[in-house]
Amino acid sequence: MSGERRPLADRPLTEPHPSRLPPEHPERERILAAHAAALAAGEAGYLDPATGLFVLSAGFLARRGTCCGRGCRHCPYVDDPPTGKA
Repeated sequence: MSGERRPLADRPLTEPHPSRLPPEHPERERILAAHAAALAAGEAGYLDPATGLFVLSAGFLARRGTCCGRGCRHCPYVDDPPTGKA
């Protein structure tokens, strides 16, 4: 992806794109709770409840201004283009 600023997707920062966190994901509620806490605290991210890996928050990614193209779970730039790709 280029360093050009992109508009945010038309959804709340609290709601990840279903291609990044499907509604049927077994840890979805725990993940969303951890993400909401990170957003509320203004933190860059949170520890994934299942894996312990650090996951960047949509707030942090939005402040960055561009999509890095690495498939971030909470990427605020992913939308539903006709190709289905970010």
